[in-house]
Amino acid sequence: MSSRPFQCLTFTLLLLPPLLLVTYLFSAFPHPPLPVHVHKSLASLPPTEKSWSIYPEDFYPGGGYASLPNGRVRYWLLGPPRGKKIVLIHGLSIPAMIWKDVAPSLAARGYRVLLYDLHGRGYSDAPQTTYDSNLYTTQLALLMQLLKWDKANIVGVSMGGGIAAAFTANFPHLVDEGVGLIASAGLIESGEISRTAKFMSSPLVQTLAASRPVRSYIQRLANQSVPNTPDNGSIVEIVRIQSAHLPGYNAALSSSLRDGPIRGLEAAFRSEGFVGKRVLILHGTKDVTVLPKYATQIEGLITDQAEKKLITIEGAEHDITVSHPTEVLRAIDDLVSGNAW
Repeated sequence: MSSRPFQCLTFTLLLLPPLLLVTYLFSAFPHPPLPVHVHKSLASLPPTEKSWSIYPEDFYPGGGYASLPNGRVRYWLLGPPRGKKIVLIHGLSIPAMIWKDVAPSLAARGYRVLLYDLHGRGYSDAPQTTYDSNLYTTQLALLMQLLKWDKANIVGVSMGGGIAAAFTANFPHLVDEGVGLIASAGLIESGEISRTAKFMSSPLVQTLAASRPVRSYIQRLANQSVPNTPDNGSIVEIVRIQSAHLPGYNAALSSSLRDGPIRGLEAAFRSEGFVGKRVLILHGTKDVTVLPKYATQIEGLITDQAEKKLITIEGAEHDITVSHPTEVLRAIDDLVSGNAW
């Protein structure tokens, strides 16, 4: 008796399960996408929490909330409604309070100023998602649409500078005459991000940091007093409070470091969106967070069809809007007005 039929049957039986599996994988229909989970902001903390005295919800006048697809966004409108419009974008870890010495003065000069907290910071909700350039630029575009702003001058500090560049590249029709890039990130090389920052922003460490025991420990640390200094005491404190009490804050920072507008924005700075714009590049000579060399690199990348100006402030470090508000104010005023440009 020939063994060929038996061998064919055995081969067929062995081949059948993989074929069925492949057929299932190609024909299986995915489950409906789940809604994005949104972590609450500083607004969820009790009024007795220190954050309400350091950075209250009404830190600036003219505040409101915008309900956007990724959660509520806190914003403030300062200055006369008919003034030239300026958007101020804060950086990685400190919310809109970083503009406390600049925004009111711009409003007093007749400008209409929009400040807001980025997703995951301050009084804006923290969606459980990837914090990349698309998230941040879409957040601003939707906010401007809600406020019925056709266009505005866009100014960002630190990571906010990277967001301003990406916004100009993606939505040039929403950008008016001026773009301000202050101590701007966007080109930081991966090798210059510390090992500690890389380790702390890894998904595994973030999962551990979100556990109840670790969060309880961080909250105990946050309740301890912090030595106060005239310039950065409240800033250091608000970072600690957000890290300790807002479940989405550390994840937002970590994703921003891995995926966000901290690095890799060469194409955005080269974008034709800058054509015909006035571009301010302002940097401190003692900045060790975003090295001064990046200001020169940004100037080189931006098209020569823009009116670009590089200004350095001798001795200034990274928190330039706090340490040198007068110089920052003057530079933004010149940028938006076009005077002495």
